[in-house]
Amino acid sequence: MRNLFLLFAIMPIVEIALLVQVGGIIGGWNTIALVLISAFVGAYFVRREGVHTLTTAQQKMQSNQIPGQELLEGLMLLVAGVLLVTPGFITDIFGLALVLPPSRKYIAKKLKKHLSMHVVSGSAFQSQQYYHSSAQAPDKDEDIIEGEYQEKSDTNKPKRLD
Repeated sequence: MRNLFLLFAIMPIVEIALLVQVGGIIGGWNTIALVLISAFVGAYFVRREGVHTLTTAQQKMQSNQIPGQELLEGLMLLVAGVLLVTPGFITDIFGLALVLPPSRKYIAKKLKKHLSMHVVSGSAFQSQQYYHSSAQAPDKDEDIIEGEYQEKSDTNKPKRLD
């Protein structure tokens, strides 16, 4: 969380400093034009790659496969779109890395591997549930009362031995 705050606090400062540097070298209007061109070109590439990823995901779903890689790439394209439309050159570089298919697939594989080690799937959780009988799980509408009990014998009464 702290790293995210630092990213949002420091990144705009670095972007503005870089824009001022580039503006001093090529001129203010040329810098603005370059930022606008990168936003339009980035939006075009995000749309094109997004349609391609969506088509691939639909094909996988039609063949009864889970489109996990495509969903992750779609999320990355969404982030890339935000980065490319945001004014600045550093965000454009990161956005372009997420838009280009080879780098996006590489980053998605690494991210998928990282996430699979940290996320517990719902089916793994359900398989570890414990029920008191071999019958089916209790109904959702049924009241369940949990508790402990201990059997105590009456010590005042003598026990009969037969």
